[in-house]
Amino acid sequence: MEWSTACPDWAERLKSGRSIIPPPIFPEQAEQALAVFKQLKIVDAPGSPTFGESSAQWVFDLVASIFGAYDAESGRRLITEWFVCIPKKNSKSTLAAGIMMTAMILNWRMSAEYSILAPTIEVANNSFAPSRDMVKHEEELDDLFQVQTHIKTITHRTMGATLKVVAADANTVSGKKSVGTLIDELWLFGKQPNAEDMLREATGGLASRPEGFVIYLTTQSNDPPAGVFLQKLRYARDVRDGKIHDPCFVPVIFEHPPEMVARKEHLKVENLAMVNPNFGFSVDQAYLEREFKKAKETGEESFRGFLAKHANVEIGLALRNDRWAGADFWEAAALAPQISLDELIARCEVIDVGIDGGGLDDLLGFAVVGRERDTRNWLTWTHAWAHPSVLERRKEIAARLLDFERDGDLTIVQQIGDDVRDVADIVSTIHQAGLLDKVGADPAGIGGVLDALADAGVPEEKVIGISQGWKLSGAIKTAERRLASASGRKGGGQGAAPDGVLMHGGQGLMAWCVGNARVVPVGNAVNITKQASGTGKIDPLMALFNAVTLIALNPAALYGGSVYDQGVGI
Repeated sequence: MEWSTACPDWAERLKSGRSIIPPPIFPEQAEQALAVFKQLKIVDAPGSPTFGESSAQWVFDLVASIFGAYDAESGRRLITEWFVCIPKKNSKSTLAAGIMMTAMILNWRMSAEYSILAPTIEVANNSFAPSRDMVKHEEELDDLFQVQTHIKTITHRTMGATLKVVAADANTVSGKKSVGTLIDELWLFGKQPNAEDMLREATGGLASRPEGFVIYLTTQSNDPPAGVFLQKLRYARDVRDGKIHDPCFVPVIFEHPPEMVARKEHLKVENLAMVNPNFGFSVDQAYLEREFKKAKETGEESFRGFLAKHANVEIGLALRNDRWAGADFWEAAALAPQISLDELIARCEVIDVGIDGGGLDDLLGFAVVGRERDTRNWLTWTHAWAHPSVLERRKEIAARLLDFERDGDLTIVQQIGDDVRDVADIVSTIHQAGLLDKVGADPAGIGGVLDALADAGVPEEKVIGISQGWKLSGAIKTAERRLASASGRKGGGQGAAPDGVLMHGGQGLMAWCVGNARVVPVGNAVNITKQASGTGKIDPLMALFNAVTLIALNPAALYGGSVYDQGVGI
Protein backbone atom coordinates (compact mmCIF):
# COMPACT_ATOMS: atom_id res chain seq x y z
CA MET A 1 0.00 0.00 0.00
CA GLU A 2 1.10 3.57 -0.67
CA TRP A 3 -0.15 6.67 1.08
CA SER A 4 1.10 10.10 2.05
CA THR A 5 0.62 12.11 5.22
CA ALA A 6 1.65 15.39 3.56
CA CYS A 7 -0.92 18.16 3.39
CA PRO A 8 0.52 20.82 1.05
CA ASP A 9 -2.84 22.61 0.76
CA TRP A 10 -3.23 22.90 4.54
CA ALA A 11 -3.52 26.69 4.40
CA GLU A 12 -6.52 26.62 2.08
CA ARG A 13 -8.07 23.82 4.11
CA LEU A 14 -7.86 25.82 7.32
CA LYS A 15 -9.28 28.91 5.65
CA SER A 16 -12.25 26.96 4.27
CA GLY A 17 -12.82 24.91 7.43
CA ARG A 18 -11.82 21.58 5.91
CA SER A 19 -9.88 18.88 7.71
CA ILE A 20 -6.06 18.87 7.73
CA ILE A 21 -5.97 15.31 9.12
CA PRO A 22 -5.46 12.46 6.63
CA PRO A 23 -8.30 9.92 6.33
CA PRO A 24 -7.90 6.44 7.87
CA ILE A 25 -6.13 3.75 5.88
CA PHE A 26 -8.52 1.10 7.22
CA PRO A 27 -11.98 2.69 7.60
CA GLU A 28 -13.49 -0.35 9.32
CA GLN A 29 -10.88 -0.19 12.10
CA ALA A 30 -11.53 3.53 12.43
CA GLU A 31 -15.28 2.98 12.81
CA GLN A 32 -14.74 0.34 15.46
CA ALA A 33 -12.56 2.72 17.49
CA LEU A 34 -14.95 5.63 17.01
CA ALA A 35 -17.82 3.52 18.31
CA VAL A 36 -15.87 3.08 21.55
CA PHE A 37 -14.48 6.60 21.75
CA LYS A 38 -17.85 8.30 21.22
CA GLN A 39 -19.36 6.50 24.24
CA LEU A 40 -16.71 7.73 26.69
CA LYS A 41 -17.95 10.48 29.01
CA ILE A 42 -16.46 13.93 29.55
CA VAL A 43 -17.42 14.00 33.20
CA ASP A 44 -16.31 17.55 34.04
CA ALA A 45 -18.39 19.09 31.23
CA PRO A 46 -21.94 20.28 32.05
CA GLY A 47 -24.24 17.26 31.98
CA SER A 48 -21.27 14.84 31.55
CA PRO A 49 -21.87 14.33 27.81
CA THR A 50 -20.08 11.70 25.75
CA PHE A 51 -17.43 12.54 23.19
CA GLY A 52 -19.93 11.62 20.52
CA GLU A 53 -22.40 14.21 21.80
CA SER A 54 -20.05 17.11 22.39
CA SER A 55 -16.99 16.95 20.10
CA ALA A 56 -16.05 18.84 16.96
CA GLN A 57 -15.44 16.87 13.77
CA TRP A 58 -11.67 17.28 13.93
CA VAL A 59 -11.61 15.15 17.09
CA PHE A 60 -13.28 12.26 15.26
CA ASP A 61 -10.93 12.75 12.29
CA LEU A 62 -7.91 12.45 14.59
CA VAL A 63 -9.22 9.34 16.36
CA ALA A 64 -10.05 7.77 13.01
CA SER A 65 -6.56 8.52 11.71
CA ILE A 66 -4.87 6.95 14.75
CA PHE A 67 -6.90 3.76 15.01
CA GLY A 68 -7.59 3.52 11.29
CA ALA A 69 -3.87 3.04 10.66
CA TYR A 70 -3.98 -0.41 12.28
CA ASP A 71 -3.87 -3.44 9.97
CA ALA A 72 -5.81 -6.17 11.79
CA GLU A 73 -4.51 -8.92 9.49
CA SER A 74 -0.82 -8.26 10.12
CA GLY A 75 -1.18 -6.84 13.64
CA ARG A 76 0.88 -3.84 12.53
CA ARG A 77 0.08 -0.14 12.70
CA LEU A 78 1.18 1.41 9.42
CA ILE A 79 1.41 4.93 10.84
CA THR A 80 3.17 5.16 14.18
CA GLU A 81 3.60 8.86 15.08
CA TRP A 82 1.22 11.81 15.37
CA PHE A 83 2.25 15.39 16.15
CA VAL A 84 -0.71 17.54 17.22
CA CYS A 85 -0.13 21.23 17.99
CA ILE A 86 -3.26 23.12 19.05
CA PRO A 87 -3.97 26.23 21.17
CA LYS A 88 -5.02 26.10 24.82
CA LYS A 89 -8.56 25.20 25.87
CA ASN A 90 -9.13 22.90 22.89
CA SER A 91 -9.72 19.91 25.23
CA LYS A 92 -6.20 18.62 24.75
CA SER A 93 -5.87 16.75 28.05
CA THR A 94 -9.41 15.36 27.86
CA LEU A 95 -8.77 14.22 24.30
CA ALA A 96 -5.55 12.53 25.43
CA ALA A 97 -7.48 10.62 28.09
CA GLY A 98 -10.15 9.54 25.60
CA ILE A 99 -7.65 8.29 23.03
CA MET A 100 -5.67 6.28 25.58
CA MET A 101 -8.77 4.77 27.18
CA THR A 102 -9.99 3.75 23.70
CA ALA A 103 -6.63 2.08 23.10
CA MET A 104 -6.91 0.23 26.42
CA ILE A 105 -10.41 -1.05 25.58
CA LEU A 106 -9.37 -2.25 22.10
CA ASN A 107 -6.04 -3.71 23.23
CA TRP A 108 -5.44 -7.44 22.61
CA ARG A 109 -1.93 -7.81 24.09
CA MET A 110 -1.70 -9.33 27.57
CA SER A 111 0.02 -7.10 30.15
CA ALA A 112 0.40 -4.33 27.61
CA GLU A 113 1.72 -0.98 28.83
CA TYR A 114 0.27 2.37 27.83
CA SER A 115 1.71 5.65 29.06
CA ILE A 116 0.84 9.32 29.18
CA LEU A 117 4.06 11.22 29.83
CA ALA A 118 3.80 14.74 31.19
CA PRO A 119 6.63 17.16 31.97
CA THR A 120 5.28 18.07 35.45
CA ILE A 121 3.03 16.59 38.12
CA GLU A 122 0.38 19.26 37.44
CA VAL A 123 0.20 18.37 33.75
CA ALA A 124 0.07 14.67 34.66
CA ASN A 125 -2.95 15.35 36.89
CA ASN A 126 -4.69 17.13 34.00
CA SER A 127 -4.48 13.96 31.91
CA PHE A 128 -5.16 11.41 34.65
CA ALA A 129 -8.29 13.01 36.10
CA PRO A 130 -10.41 12.69 32.92
CA SER A 131 -9.26 9.06 32.46
CA ARG A 132 -10.17 8.21 36.06
CA ASP A 133 -13.58 9.85 35.74
CA MET A 134 -14.38 8.06 32.48
CA VAL A 135 -14.00 4.78 34.36
CA LYS A 136 -15.61 5.75 37.65
CA HIS A 137 -18.75 7.22 36.07
CA GLU A 138 -19.51 4.32 33.75
CA GLU A 139 -20.56 1.10 35.47
CA GLU A 140 -19.37 -1.20 32.70
CA LEU A 141 -15.92 0.40 32.63
CA ASP A 142 -15.71 0.45 36.42
CA ASP A 143 -16.19 -3.33 36.38
CA LEU A 144 -13.55 -3.73 33.67
CA PHE A 145 -10.82 -1.45 35.05
CA GLN A 146 -9.18 -0.87 38.41
CA VAL A 147 -8.21 2.73 39.17
CA GLN A 148 -5.27 3.38 41.51
CA THR A 149 -5.28 7.11 42.05
CA HIS A 150 -2.21 7.24 44.29
CA ILE A 151 0.05 5.87 41.52
CA LYS A 152 -2.04 7.30 38.64
CA THR A 153 -2.55 3.87 37.08
CA ILE A 154 -5.57 2.23 35.45
CA THR A 155 -5.39 -1.55 35.07
CA HIS A 156 -7.48 -3.88 32.90
CA ARG A 157 -8.74 -6.53 35.32
CA THR A 158 -8.59 -9.46 32.86
CA MET A 159 -5.89 -8.50 30.34
CA GLY A 160 -3.50 -7.01 32.88
CA ALA A 161 -2.88 -4.04 30.58
CA THR A 162 -2.05 -0.77 32.33
CA LEU A 163 -2.33 2.91 31.56
CA LYS A 164 0.11 4.95 33.62
CA VAL A 165 0.17 8.73 33.78
CA VAL A 166 3.58 9.91 34.94
CA ALA A 167 5.61 13.08 35.30
CA ALA A 168 8.49 11.95 33.15
CA ASP A 169 12.14 11.87 34.10
CA ALA A 170 15.04 9.60 33.21
CA ASN A 171 14.18 7.17 36.04
CA THR A 172 10.48 6.74 35.22
CA VAL A 173 10.85 6.19 31.46
CA SER A 174 14.00 4.05 31.31
CA GLY A 175 13.32 0.59 29.89
CA LYS A 176 9.71 1.33 28.93
CA LYS A 177 7.98 -1.20 26.64
CA SER A 178 4.87 0.81 25.95
CA VAL A 179 2.49 -0.17 23.18
CA GLY A 180 1.08 3.34 23.12
CA THR A 181 2.69 6.51 24.43
CA LEU A 182 1.11 9.95 24.53
CA ILE A 183 3.49 12.78 25.32
CA ASP A 184 1.63 15.78 26.67
CA GLU A 185 2.87 19.40 26.44
CA LEU A 186 5.94 18.66 24.35
CA TRP A 187 6.89 22.35 24.45
CA LEU A 188 7.81 22.01 28.13
CA PHE A 189 10.02 19.01 27.38
CA GLY A 190 11.82 21.31 24.94
CA LYS A 191 13.23 23.23 27.90
CA GLN A 192 14.89 20.12 29.36
CA PRO A 193 18.41 19.44 28.06
CA ASN A 194 18.10 15.63 28.31
CA ALA A 195 14.56 15.40 26.92
CA GLU A 196 15.54 13.92 23.56
CA ASP A 197 17.28 10.93 25.15
CA MET A 198 14.49 10.56 27.70
CA LEU A 199 11.77 10.43 25.05
CA ARG A 200 13.81 8.00 22.99
CA GLU A 201 13.79 5.68 26.00
CA ALA A 202 10.07 6.22 26.53
CA THR A 203 9.15 5.34 22.93
CA GLY A 204 11.61 2.49 22.51
CA GLY A 205 8.85 -0.08 22.96
CA LEU A 206 7.81 0.41 19.32
CA ALA A 207 10.80 -1.71 18.29
CA SER A 208 9.04 -4.83 19.61
CA ARG A 209 5.41 -3.66 19.50
CA PRO A 210 4.41 -3.36 15.81
CA GLU A 211 0.91 -2.23 16.77
CA GLY A 212 2.37 0.61 18.85
CA PHE A 213 2.03 4.35 18.44
CA VAL A 214 3.35 7.64 19.78
CA ILE A 215 1.31 10.85 19.97
CA TYR A 216 2.93 14.21 20.65
CA LEU A 217 0.26 16.59 21.94
CA THR A 218 1.23 20.17 22.65
CA THR A 219 0.41 23.84 22.63
CA GLN A 220 2.82 26.40 21.22
CA SER A 221 5.65 27.55 23.48
CA ASN A 222 5.42 30.89 25.29
CA ASP A 223 9.12 31.36 24.49
CA PRO A 224 10.93 30.80 21.20
CA PRO A 225 10.68 27.01 20.57
CA ALA A 226 13.68 25.01 21.75
CA GLY A 227 15.08 21.53 22.15
CA VAL A 228 13.08 18.46 21.26
CA PHE A 229 9.95 20.55 20.70
CA LEU A 230 11.69 22.68 18.08
CA GLN A 231 13.03 19.54 16.39
CA LYS A 232 9.60 17.90 16.19
CA LEU A 233 7.89 21.13 15.11
CA ARG A 234 10.34 21.66 12.25
CA TYR A 235 10.06 18.02 11.20
CA ALA A 236 6.26 18.11 11.32
CA ARG A 237 6.13 21.21 9.13
CA ASP A 238 8.47 19.65 6.60
CA VAL A 239 6.37 16.47 6.41
CA ARG A 240 3.18 18.52 6.14
CA ASP A 241 4.63 20.66 3.33
CA GLY A 242 5.97 17.64 1.43
CA LYS A 243 9.64 18.51 1.93
CA ILE A 244 10.15 15.23 3.81
CA HIS A 245 8.37 12.03 2.82
CA ASP A 246 7.52 10.09 5.97
CA PRO A 247 4.26 8.12 5.60
CA CYS A 248 4.55 6.93 9.22
CA PHE A 249 4.30 10.45 10.67
CA VAL A 250 1.12 12.57 10.74
CA PRO A 251 1.53 16.34 11.32
CA VAL A 252 -1.54 18.19 12.64
CA ILE A 253 -0.66 21.85 13.23
CA PHE A 254 -3.35 24.47 13.62
CA GLU A 255 -1.50 27.69 12.76
CA HIS A 256 -2.01 30.66 10.49
CA PRO A 257 -0.57 30.39 6.96
CA PRO A 258 2.69 32.30 6.36
CA GLU A 259 1.04 34.74 3.97
CA MET A 260 -1.46 35.74 6.67
CA VAL A 261 1.38 36.22 9.16
CA ALA A 262 3.26 38.37 6.63
CA ARG A 263 0.18 40.59 6.26
CA LYS A 264 -0.31 40.68 10.07
CA GLU A 265 -3.74 39.08 9.66
CA HIS A 266 -2.97 36.61 12.45
CA LEU A 267 -3.21 39.60 14.81
CA LYS A 268 -6.92 40.07 14.08
CA VAL A 269 -9.41 38.70 16.57
CA GLU A 270 -11.72 37.43 13.81
CA ASN A 271 -9.01 35.01 12.66
CA LEU A 272 -8.68 33.21 16.01
CA ALA A 273 -11.39 30.69 15.08
CA MET A 274 -9.30 29.38 12.16
CA VAL A 275 -6.67 27.90 14.48
CA ASN A 276 -8.96 26.89 17.36
CA PRO A 277 -10.60 23.71 16.11
CA ASN A 278 -12.85 23.49 19.18
CA PHE A 279 -14.14 27.02 18.66
CA GLY A 280 -17.76 26.99 19.82
CA PHE A 281 -17.25 23.76 21.77
CA SER A 282 -14.69 23.93 24.59
CA VAL A 283 -13.40 27.31 23.34
CA ASP A 284 -15.81 30.09 24.25
CA GLN A 285 -15.90 32.90 21.69
CA ALA A 286 -16.76 35.66 24.16
CA TYR A 287 -13.96 34.63 26.52
CA LEU A 288 -11.39 34.46 23.72
CA GLU A 289 -12.33 37.87 22.33
CA ARG A 290 -12.25 39.46 25.78
CA GLU A 291 -8.83 38.00 26.60
CA PHE A 292 -7.55 39.13 23.20
CA LYS A 293 -8.49 42.75 23.96
CA LYS A 294 -7.08 42.60 27.50
CA ALA A 295 -3.73 41.23 26.30
CA LYS A 296 -3.50 43.81 23.53
CA GLU A 297 -4.10 46.66 25.96
CA THR A 298 -1.59 45.30 28.49
CA GLY A 299 1.39 45.48 26.13
CA GLU A 300 3.55 43.66 23.61
CA GLU A 301 4.82 40.99 26.00
CA SER A 302 1.33 40.04 27.17
CA PHE A 303 -0.09 40.10 23.64
CA ARG A 304 2.62 37.81 22.29
CA GLY A 305 2.02 35.40 25.15
CA PHE A 306 -1.71 35.36 24.38
CA LEU A 307 -1.08 34.73 20.68
CA ALA A 308 1.33 31.89 21.45
CA LYS A 309 -1.14 30.07 23.69
CA HIS A 310 -4.48 30.91 22.07
CA ALA A 311 -3.53 31.36 18.41
CA ASN A 312 -0.54 29.00 18.10
CA VAL A 313 1.69 31.86 16.94
CA GLU A 314 5.35 30.90 17.21
CA ILE A 315 7.39 33.40 19.19
CA GLY A 316 10.52 34.33 17.28
CA LEU A 317 11.74 36.98 19.68
CA ALA A 318 10.99 37.32 23.39
CA LEU A 319 9.94 40.95 23.88
CA ARG A 320 9.91 41.97 27.54
CA ASN A 321 8.77 45.28 28.97
CA ASP A 322 12.36 46.32 29.71
CA ARG A 323 13.62 45.18 26.31
CA TRP A 324 16.16 46.93 24.12
CA ALA A 325 14.38 49.31 21.72
CA GLY A 326 16.12 47.69 18.74
CA ALA A 327 14.39 44.40 19.51
CA ASP A 328 11.14 45.77 18.08
CA PHE A 329 12.77 46.05 14.65
CA TRP A 330 15.14 43.08 14.74
CA GLU A 331 12.97 40.52 12.96
CA ALA A 332 12.06 42.95 10.18
CA ALA A 333 15.77 43.64 9.56
CA ALA A 334 16.45 40.05 8.43
CA LEU A 335 16.90 41.35 4.88
CA ALA A 336 19.92 39.18 4.08
CA PRO A 337 18.49 35.69 4.81
CA GLN A 338 21.12 33.15 5.87
CA ILE A 339 23.96 35.36 4.68
CA SER A 340 27.32 33.61 4.95
CA LEU A 341 30.62 35.15 5.93
CA ASP A 342 31.97 34.60 2.41
CA GLU A 343 28.98 36.42 0.91
CA LEU A 344 29.40 39.31 3.32
CA ILE A 345 33.08 39.63 2.39
CA ALA A 346 32.19 39.61 -1.31
CA ARG A 347 29.60 42.38 -0.93
CA CYS A 348 31.43 44.79 1.38
CA GLU A 349 34.07 47.51 0.96
CA VAL A 350 35.23 47.58 4.59
CA ILE A 351 34.64 45.34 7.60
CA ASP A 352 34.85 45.79 11.37
CA VAL A 353 34.84 42.97 13.90
CA GLY A 354 33.52 42.82 17.46
CA ILE A 355 34.37 40.25 20.14
CA ASP A 356 32.89 39.75 23.61
CA GLY A 357 32.84 37.17 26.40
CA GLY A 358 34.65 33.90 26.37
CA GLY A 359 34.69 32.73 30.01
CA LEU A 360 33.86 29.15 30.93
CA ASP A 361 30.42 30.32 32.05
CA ASP A 362 29.92 32.51 28.98
CA LEU A 363 29.68 32.37 25.26
CA LEU A 364 32.44 33.87 23.17
CA GLY A 365 30.48 36.26 20.97
CA PHE A 366 31.78 37.27 17.54
CA ALA A 367 30.23 39.79 15.16
CA VAL A 368 31.26 40.95 11.71
CA VAL A 369 29.77 44.20 10.36
CA GLY A 370 30.57 45.19 6.81
CA ARG A 371 29.61 48.28 4.82
CA GLU A 372 28.07 47.21 1.55
CA ARG A 373 29.39 48.73 -1.66
CA ASP A 374 27.14 51.30 -3.36
CA THR A 375 24.27 51.13 -0.80
CA ARG A 376 26.43 51.77 2.30
CA ASN A 377 24.09 49.45 4.21
CA TRP A 378 25.59 47.46 7.07
CA LEU A 379 25.61 43.69 6.72
CA THR A 380 26.13 41.56 9.83
CA TRP A 381 27.19 37.98 10.46
CA THR A 382 27.59 36.53 13.94
CA HIS A 383 28.79 33.35 15.59
CA ALA A 384 29.44 32.11 19.11
CA TRP A 385 31.59 29.54 20.85
CA ALA A 386 30.97 27.74 24.13
CA HIS A 387 32.81 25.29 26.34
CA PRO A 388 30.88 22.11 27.36
CA SER A 389 30.93 23.35 30.96
CA VAL A 390 28.28 25.94 30.02
CA LEU A 391 25.84 23.10 29.29
CA GLU A 392 26.35 21.81 32.82
CA ARG A 393 26.40 25.13 34.64
CA ARG A 394 23.46 26.58 32.71
CA LYS A 395 21.13 23.63 32.34
CA GLU A 396 18.15 25.93 31.87
CA ILE A 397 19.53 27.12 28.50
CA ALA A 398 21.43 23.97 27.48
CA ALA A 399 18.71 22.72 25.11
CA ARG A 400 18.60 26.07 23.34
CA LEU A 401 22.39 26.18 22.95
CA LEU A 402 22.34 22.73 21.39
CA ASP A 403 19.71 24.00 18.93
CA PHE A 404 22.06 26.80 17.88
CA GLU A 405 24.85 24.27 17.44
CA ARG A 406 22.62 22.25 15.09
CA ASP A 407 21.81 25.45 13.19
CA GLY A 408 25.53 26.08 12.69
CA ASP A 409 25.50 29.37 14.63
CA LEU A 410 27.36 28.09 17.69
CA THR A 411 30.43 25.89 18.10
CA ILE A 412 30.99 23.83 21.24
CA VAL A 413 34.73 23.44 21.68
CA GLN A 414 36.37 20.66 23.64
CA GLN A 415 39.62 22.44 24.48
CA ILE A 416 40.07 25.87 26.00
CA GLY A 417 41.73 28.06 23.39
CA ASP A 418 40.09 26.46 20.36
CA ASP A 419 37.49 29.23 20.38
CA VAL A 420 39.94 32.14 20.20
CA ARG A 421 41.95 30.32 17.53
CA ASP A 422 38.79 29.96 15.44
CA VAL A 423 38.11 33.67 15.92
CA ALA A 424 41.66 34.55 14.92
CA ASP A 425 41.41 32.44 11.76
CA ILE A 426 38.23 34.26 10.69
CA VAL A 427 39.74 37.69 11.39
CA SER A 428 42.84 36.65 9.47
CA THR A 429 40.67 35.68 6.48
CA ILE A 430 39.05 39.13 6.48
CA HIS A 431 42.47 40.80 6.86
CA GLN A 432 43.92 38.81 3.96
CA ALA A 433 40.97 39.87 1.83
CA GLY A 434 42.13 43.46 2.39
CA LEU A 435 38.88 44.52 4.09
CA LEU A 436 39.68 44.59 7.81
CA ASP A 437 39.45 48.01 9.43
CA LYS A 438 39.60 47.22 13.14
CA VAL A 439 38.83 44.54 15.73
CA GLY A 440 37.05 45.80 18.86
CA ALA A 441 36.86 43.84 22.11
CA ASP A 442 36.07 44.33 25.77
CA PRO A 443 39.40 45.47 27.30
CA ALA A 444 38.85 43.17 30.29
CA GLY A 445 39.05 40.04 28.17
CA ILE A 446 41.35 41.06 25.35
CA GLY A 447 44.53 39.26 26.46
CA GLY A 448 43.96 35.79 25.01
CA VAL A 449 42.40 37.27 21.89
CA LEU A 450 45.46 39.45 21.24
CA ASP A 451 47.79 36.47 21.41
CA ALA A 452 45.68 34.39 19.03
CA LEU A 453 45.31 37.25 16.54
CA ALA A 454 49.05 37.88 16.59
CA ASP A 455 49.72 34.20 15.89
CA ALA A 456 47.27 34.42 12.95
CA GLY A 457 49.15 37.36 11.44
CA VAL A 458 46.69 40.14 12.31
CA PRO A 459 48.60 43.40 13.02
CA GLU A 460 48.45 44.43 16.66
CA GLU A 461 47.44 47.99 15.78
CA LYS A 462 44.23 46.62 14.25
CA VAL A 463 42.98 45.47 17.68
CA ILE A 464 41.56 48.03 20.11
CA GLY A 465 39.63 47.96 23.37
CA ILE A 466 36.03 49.17 23.34
CA SER A 467 34.82 50.85 26.52
CA GLN A 468 31.81 49.06 27.97
CA GLY A 469 28.88 50.08 30.16
CA TRP A 470 27.20 53.43 29.50
CA LYS A 471 29.94 54.33 27.02
CA LEU A 472 28.39 51.83 24.58
CA SER A 473 25.23 53.93 24.55
CA GLY A 474 26.17 55.57 21.24
CA ALA A 475 26.59 52.22 19.49
CA ILE A 476 23.36 50.90 21.00
CA LYS A 477 21.36 53.89 19.73
CA THR A 478 23.06 53.80 16.32
CA ALA A 479 22.09 50.15 15.93
CA GLU A 480 18.52 51.01 16.92
CA ARG A 481 18.25 53.71 14.23
CA ARG A 482 19.65 51.49 11.52
CA LEU A 483 17.37 48.60 12.45
CA ALA A 484 14.35 50.91 12.43
CA SER A 485 15.36 52.08 8.95
CA ALA A 486 15.49 48.45 7.82
CA SER A 487 12.02 47.85 9.24
CA GLY A 488 10.64 50.84 7.31
CA ARG A 489 12.21 49.58 4.11
CA LYS A 490 10.67 46.13 4.55
CA GLY A 491 7.31 47.77 5.08
CA GLY A 492 7.35 49.18 1.59
CA GLY A 493 10.03 51.89 1.44
CA GLN A 494 12.17 52.02 -1.69
CA GLY A 495 15.95 52.27 -1.76
CA ALA A 496 18.30 52.80 1.14
CA ALA A 497 17.70 55.11 4.07
CA PRO A 498 19.84 58.30 4.10
CA ASP A 499 22.28 56.81 6.61
CA GLY A 500 21.82 53.21 5.48
CA VAL A 501 20.29 50.26 7.29
CA LEU A 502 21.55 47.39 9.41
CA MET A 503 20.67 44.00 7.92
CA HIS A 504 21.25 40.49 9.20
CA GLY A 505 20.63 36.89 8.20
CA GLY A 506 17.85 36.01 10.64
CA GLN A 507 19.97 33.74 12.85
CA GLY A 508 18.09 32.13 15.73
CA LEU A 509 21.08 32.71 18.00
CA MET A 510 20.93 36.47 17.58
CA ALA A 511 17.14 36.62 17.93
CA TRP A 512 17.56 34.86 21.28
CA CYS A 513 20.32 37.22 22.41
CA VAL A 514 18.33 40.30 21.35
CA GLY A 515 15.33 38.97 23.27
CA ASN A 516 17.52 38.45 26.34
CA ALA A 517 18.86 42.03 26.37
CA ARG A 518 17.59 44.21 29.22
CA VAL A 519 18.00 47.98 29.28
CA VAL A 520 19.14 49.82 32.40
CA PRO A 521 18.79 53.64 32.08
CA VAL A 522 21.87 55.57 33.19
CA GLY A 523 21.06 59.29 33.12
CA ASN A 524 20.55 60.21 29.46
CA ALA A 525 22.33 57.03 28.34
CA VAL A 526 21.20 53.43 28.13
CA ASN A 527 23.12 50.45 29.38
CA ILE A 528 22.72 46.78 28.44
CA THR A 529 24.52 44.49 30.85
CA LYS A 530 24.89 40.75 31.28
CA GLN A 531 23.89 41.12 34.92
CA ALA A 532 20.52 42.64 34.00
CA SER A 533 19.92 39.92 31.41
CA GLY A 534 20.04 37.12 33.99
CA THR A 535 20.71 33.60 32.74
CA GLY A 536 20.06 34.55 29.10
CA LYS A 537 23.26 35.12 27.16
CA ILE A 538 23.87 38.31 25.17
CA ASP A 539 27.59 37.99 24.27
CA PRO A 540 27.09 37.97 20.47
CA LEU A 541 24.89 41.08 20.77
CA MET A 542 27.56 42.86 22.83
CA ALA A 543 30.08 41.85 20.16
CA LEU A 544 27.77 43.44 17.59
CA PHE A 545 27.75 46.71 19.57
CA ASN A 546 31.56 46.62 19.67
CA ALA A 547 31.66 46.28 15.88
CA VAL A 548 29.03 49.00 15.42
CA THR A 549 31.18 51.34 17.53
CA LEU A 550 33.92 50.98 14.92
CA ILE A 551 31.91 50.96 11.70
CA ALA A 552 30.00 54.06 12.89
CA LEU A 553 33.30 56.00 12.67
CA ASN A 554 32.93 55.75 8.87
CA PRO A 555 36.25 54.06 8.04
CA ALA A 556 37.65 54.51 4.54
CA ALA A 557 36.73 51.89 1.97
CA LEU A 558 39.26 49.07 1.64
CA TYR A 559 38.48 47.49 -1.71
CA GLY A 560 39.56 43.89 -1.37
CA GLY A 561 40.19 41.62 -4.32
CA SER A 562 41.29 42.52 -7.83
CA VAL A 563 41.65 46.18 -8.79
CA TYR A 564 39.97 45.32 -12.10
CA ASP A 565 36.92 43.93 -10.22
CA GLN A 566 36.61 47.22 -8.34
CA GLY A 567 37.22 49.53 -11.31
CA VAL A 568 40.17 51.21 -9.59
CA GLY A 569 43.00 52.49 -11.73
CA ILE A 570 46.56 51.32 -11.18
